[in-house]
Parts: sequence; structure tokens; C-alpha cells
Amino acid sequence: MKNTDSERILTHTEINHDKRDFLKKSAGLSAAAAIMSLLAPGVRSGAWAAGSDAPEKTVIRIGFIPLTDCASVVMAAEKGFDKKYGIKIIPSKEASWAGVRDKLSNGELDAAHVLYGLIYGLQLGVGGPKKDMAVLMNLNHNGQAITLSNQLKAKGVTDGASLARLVKAEPKEWTFAQTFPTGTHAMWLYYWMGAYGINPFKDVKVITVPPPQMVANMRVDKMDGYCVGEPWNARAIHDRIGFTAATSQDIWADHPEKVLGTTLEFVQRYPNTARAMIAAILDASKYIDTMSNRSETARIISGKAYVNTEFNVIEGRMLGQYDNGIGKTWQDANYMKFFNDGKVNFPYLSDGMWFLTQHKRWGLLKAHPDYLAVAKSVNQIKLYKEAAAMTRTPLPKSEMRTSKLIDGVVWDGKNPKAYADGFKVKV
Repeated sequence: MKNTDSERILTHTEINHDKRDFLKKSAGLSAAAAIMSLLAPGVRSGAWAAGSDAPEKTVIRIGFIPLTDCASVVMAAEKGFDKKYGIKIIPSKEASWAGVRDKLSNGELDAAHVLYGLIYGLQLGVGGPKKDMAVLMNLNHNGQAITLSNQLKAKGVTDGASLARLVKAEPKEWTFAQTFPTGTHAMWLYYWMGAYGINPFKDVKVITVPPPQMVANMRVDKMDGYCVGEPWNARAIHDRIGFTAATSQDIWADHPEKVLGTTLEFVQRYPNTARAMIAAILDASKYIDTMSNRSETARIISGKAYVNTEFNVIEGRMLGQYDNGIGKTWQDANYMKFFNDGKVNFPYLSDGMWFLTQHKRWGLLKAHPDYLAVAKSVNQIKLYKEAAAMTRTPLPKSEMRTSKLIDGVVWDGKNPKAYADGFKVKV
């Protein structure tokens, strides 16, 4: 409408003129959106930045813990993939998952590289105050491990079966660490132990230790083993204080791991910003999964601002080159993957549901939730699909997937209640 220095009543003609103008503009925007959908992502993103889909918030603070799998968040900022989508990502190094949880909840962080199960725990009020949360995308598959101490090796322990024999033969307070009660590392540790008949809540003691502190705590004999992400398993071998008893991909090949997590409130308030974050990190994920870029990525994230450990401690396992510290070396086909033609990043409903089944199995949830409804409310599939279209990332045929875990049990998301109740070893 027309503006003057003084208020006045608009005439009928002026109102009709403004209405026609508005409709013309609306039609133009619709046509422009259709045209933009046909453009290459690099061209399109420049147009989006000036249109109705421009990011509502352009400077984004994303928390991360010093782990190899923070790489896609870091590289999105370091290589400028964020600029392409009209945002600036500021990676924020955090000390613990509890700290990440609190800063996400109170808005100090816009989003975070975060444990899948932590987000689901918050959604149901487990492991922190109840808060509506959102998983924007999965960040990586594989690349975690269970490290055991040299003291256990001296007692003949080299794997899960030999650990089970020792725990049964010598009952005592064997102590193992995970990184957050509802998180991925806790679930891998518990599942691995359960597969060998060890009840992690009855047969051993489990404590919580932040990832970068694992090696130091084992060095002073505060625990007999731990489950954590890289490079802190490789670091234990480098420092000659422990060995790798199992990788997380041994437990579940191509398992979900870290996610780009935020609050539902953030998604509702800043949907265009959330979409732009996903797109930028998808581009970074593609970059990292080009193997010729992995050494550069390892060098960047090894710096003090990020993981802060030796480059060679990170690089080997990023390249799939494994040494378990007790004589076995191999090239692992299921190394840490960040993209894998989009298979890594899609927020499968069944992935989120799996963590809920394990929370129920281990008594963290007292009753069965509505597994599928929770997953649909948390995993932002529509937003992810929009970002995938922007980046030409392939989509799977289904929002569910099927996997067989270390104990031979198949998970497909079809009957989560029966699955959760069906384990012999549980709380």
C-alpha cells in the first residue's frame, strides 16, 4: 500500500491496485521458486539467500565434542560450504555431553554434533529435563570402539568372550566407562556386553566420563575399559595403555552415531536456517568421503581448536587402517563414513526407534513409548528431503531400514515393543 506522511483512507481504486500488485508479486515468487528448483545448487543458493527462503538467522553456533566424527561440522566452516547457503557456522568446542545438553536446551547453542540417544533421551525426559528436540540429519556411521586395559590383557582378555569368562571367574567391581547415560557409546558397550552374557547393570560397574578424558582416566587405573569415539581408542594404543577389543561396526555395521541435533523450537522459528545447515553439512560430508580429502580433514581437525591430538592418531582409522594393539591389523571396509551416497545422512525413523528400544531394555524408560510417533516427531525428514534436493543428495526408498547386529538379532523397526522385550540380558 501507498505511504504518506499523514494517515488517510485509501480509495477503492488504490485498494484494488495494491491487491493486483500483491497477486502479481506472489505469482512471480512462485514462478521464481519453480525456476530455482531447476538450477544447480551453487547457482540456486545465491538466489535463495535473497528470497523468501533466506536463512532467518545467519550466524550459527554449533557445539561439538573433540571427536573425529565432528569433522563434517568443522569442515563445513573451514572449507566455506556454509557461505554457499547464506550462513556462517561457528564451531563451539564443548567439554562434555552434559554441557552440550544444557547449552542446547537453554539456547546457548543453536545446534550440535551430538549423540543420537542424547536427543531422544531429552525428548522423553531421560538424561536431562524433558524438551522437544529435533534430529536434522545423521552425521556419521561407524568409527567408535571398545578399549580394554592392558591389565585385562594380562589376565588373558582379548575380546568379549574372554571378558565374560573373567567377570564370571573373578567377581569384583570391574569398571567400564561410557560417555553419556542415554548416548550411543553407552548403548554399544551394553549391547556388546549383553551379547556375551554380561549384564552391564549387575555384573560390572559403569561410570560416565567425557570422551577426551578417557585415556587419562585409564592411565591412572580408574577403569578397566571404555567405549568412546575416535581418536580416543587409537590414542590408548598409541600411549600403550590399552587395546581395541571391538569396533562399533563389529556390533552393528553402518550403525547410526552422531546427529546434527537442535530443539524443535529452533526448527519452528528458523526453518530456513535449519535447512541451510543441513545442506552445508551434506556438502562437507561429500567432501570428506572423497578419500583423497581424508588426510587433509584429519590434519585440520587434529588442531588445538578442535580434537587437539596428533595427526597420525586420527588419520589411520579415518582411512580405515586399523591396528587393535595386540597384533591384528586390517583394512576395515566399515570405517567411519560421513556420506556414502547419502545413506549415512538420512534420518531413518528406525534408527531413532532403536535407541528407544535400548533405553527400555536397560530400564532408562520404565514403560514402552509410542516408538514410531516419537521418531516421527523428532526426526525432521521433510526438512532433510528439502536440503537433499538442494544438494542433489540421493534419498532412500524407505524411512525404515533393516540391520543384523552382533548377536544375530535383526532390527527392522516393525515391532519395537517385542524387540525391546525379547533380549535375554536386560534390566
